Amino acid sequence: MLFGNTDEKDGNFFSGHFVSIYENLEKRKETKMKRLMMLAMAAVMLVGLLSACGSKKSETVDADLDEFYDDLEDSYGWDDNYLVDIEGEMLESYYPGLADIETEQFVAKTPMMSATVNEMVFLQCKTEEDAVKAGAILQDRIDAQADGGAWYPESMEAWSKGTVIQQGTYVAMIASAEHQDEIAEKFNALFA
Repeated sequence: MLFGNTDEKDGNFFSGHFVSIYENLEKRKETKMKRLMMLAMAAVMLVGLLSACGSKKSETVDADLDEFYDDLEDSYGWDDNYLVDIEGEMLESYYPGLADIETEQFVAKTPMMSATVNEMVFLQCKTEEDAVKAGAILQDRIDAQADGGAWYPESMEAWSKGTVIQQGTYVAMIASAEHQDEIAEKFNALFA
C-alpha cells in the first residue's frame, strides 16, 4: 500500500475520497433544502397572519356617518340650507336601485341650488356584496354626470374627478369641485 488508505471494494484511493466528497455534498444540499423549506413555510405563515389581520381591520371599524358628515359641514362652513338630503323620487332618479339595498346608515347630500358640484353619499351596507352593488350604482351616477349629464364643461370636469370608495361594508361617493381630495382623505382616515 503505497498511499495508506484505499477503498476496500476496488483498492483505489481516489474512489473512496470521491464517494465521501459526493456524500458530503448531498448532505449539504439536503440541509439547504430543509432550511429553504422552513423559510418558505415561515413566509407563508407570516403572509397568512398579516392578511388575516388586514381583513379584520375593516370589520371592526364602527364609523358614524352622520357625525362624519356633520364634521364636514362644520369644517367647510356649510349651513343647513346649502346641502339637502337626497331622498324619495330624487334618490331613485339620481341613483336607480340604490334605495333597494338594505343599509345600516345612509347620508346623501346635494346642493339645493349651486353652480358648484358638491354631491356626496356615505352609506354602510349590511354586507360587502351589497356595498359592491351600491358602489356600482354610485359610479354610474359619476359617469353619467361626467359624460354630459352635468351640462356645463366645468361641472362635467368636476364630476370626472368624482370617486367611489369602498371600505368593507362602507361606501362613499364624493363629487366635490372644491374639496374632492380632502373629503376622500377624511373618509379613508375613518378606517386607518
